[in-house]
Amino acid sequence: MKTKLPLYLLCAVLITACKDKAEKEETRYSTVELAAMQYDNAYNNVVAHVNNKRFMPRTTKNDTLRYVGAYDWTSGFYPGTLWNLYALTKDEKWKERAVLYTEKLDTIQYWEDNHDVGFMIECSYGSGLKYMNSFEYDSVIVRTAKSLSTRFKPNAGVIQSWEWNKKWECPVIIDNMMNLELLFHATRITGDSVYYKIATSHADTTIKNHFREDNSSYHVVDYNKETGEVIQKNTHQGLSDDSAWSRGQAWGLYGYTLCYRETKDDKYLDQAVKIAEFIKNHPNLPADKVPYWDYNAPAADDTPRDASAAAIAASALYELSQYVDDAKKEDYVSFANAIVESLSSPKYLAETGTNAGFILKHSVGSKPHDVEVDVPLNYADYYFLEALIRQEKIK
Repeated sequence: MKTKLPLYLLCAVLITACKDKAEKEETRYSTVELAAMQYDNAYNNVVAHVNNKRFMPRTTKNDTLRYVGAYDWTSGFYPGTLWNLYALTKDEKWKERAVLYTEKLDTIQYWEDNHDVGFMIECSYGSGLKYMNSFEYDSVIVRTAKSLSTRFKPNAGVIQSWEWNKKWECPVIIDNMMNLELLFHATRITGDSVYYKIATSHADTTIKNHFREDNSSYHVVDYNKETGEVIQKNTHQGLSDDSAWSRGQAWGLYGYTLCYRETKDDKYLDQAVKIAEFIKNHPNLPADKVPYWDYNAPAADDTPRDASAAAIAASALYELSQYVDDAKKEDYVSFANAIVESLSSPKYLAETGTNAGFILKHSVGSKPHDVEVDVPLNYADYYFLEALIRQEKIK
């Protein structure tokens, strides 16, 4: 026999549920508001460097804001964050600022000596094209894709990451999956499939050689340029050659999700799901879902967390949730929501006027090199705000 709740109890339940929902909405709005206040407060300090060689805020060192120039691999994340703030607030000042800093990267389109031009240009010019039409921005995307394509080694089937002849012949890092978005974008603009074919070749070869049986990824795979033979598998920023560097796992998740978006090839979706399951079910993942800097690092209070890895994963999970069945969709959205909720908590979210204007605390650049450990990082902010945008679209 079914038991009906008394009317007063039913009303109490409904009121509590509505209150909880309202509080969650208020928390999210406050996160966006705080992010805007942080970047607004810091803007005058940042714009004072606008004509200097180093003008893009990247992180802090000894609690002092550290700037980098256009040719730093992180240079696209600051204008990208300004575009994300425009998307979240609809305030035109963020668009004006985003345009200013985006167009300071125009020379990158001709740079052939770095695989990270995809990060630099897709996060700046590519982000801008989401909110306006611009033939000039299209041209920058295509010209940069041409520059990136010069690093493709056809016999090995990969885009070379670094020039590091003393240690590696043709090193390819898992991070490089993120630069493929630029190539896909160039094909969409031009209709020229050459960029698409390079991107899929790199993605296919990376699936073949970068992943272990448990679906974790090596950081660096070194190739013979002429034969495509794998010479060695290492790490550069992880705990060890056989460990799972946290941000690297997030790069892989995001990279294969975008590959599926652009190709609709099920093997990329399958790989993205495998990586998502590795991250979600890892026994060393802390309860708040913000990973240690390496999944094999000690589970201890003094082991640094990496908010940037969490933000990248959350953004990727929201997109991945749109390509899977309903059960997995609910699972991945719930997982991403849990990450965002943690990153929006006082433990990771900076108070107004602190953190040199950055939004998130507790990220890690390279622990083995003792560089940027437990500091804010501009790419953590970029992917955190992108996650909020994607969360809103799902709602």
